[in-house]
Amino acid sequence: MPFTRISLPEHRLEGWQNTISTVLQDALVTTFSVPKDDCFQLFEPASHGQRVINPTYLAGPDSRRSDDFLLFHITAGKPRNTEQKSALYRYLNERLHTEIGIDPADIMIVVNFTQPEDWSFSHGDVFRVTDR
Repeated sequence: MPFTRISLPEHRLEGWQNTISTVLQDALVTTFSVPKDDCFQLFEPASHGQRVINPTYLAGPDSRRSDDFLLFHITAGKPRNTEQKSALYRYLNERLHTEIGIDPADIMIVVNFTQPEDWSFSHGDVFRVTDR
């Protein structure tokens, strides 16, 4: 039951949104054991002036972030182990590099985990693991 906010440059929204959405969902299904139909994504385009991003901090040797920087903030209900997180990060980087040509230095991923009772999918009802 992940919910993902995707921050991207506004000049890339129209050309990249569908591909990013598909790649992200494939990554979650493949690496995070997410059901195929469990898809909740919010794209947040921002202008250059709204984005304050250090171009070199932990970007890797000889790497620099560009104006194409993407941020994935994934909130998930079920904890995943380090191997699953690593697989997700690699999958997203490799597929997005292949599909839209983005430099891997321009992809940042943050994952947070919550408890089932932290979610209400509708009607003000608390989600219970047995609801799946």
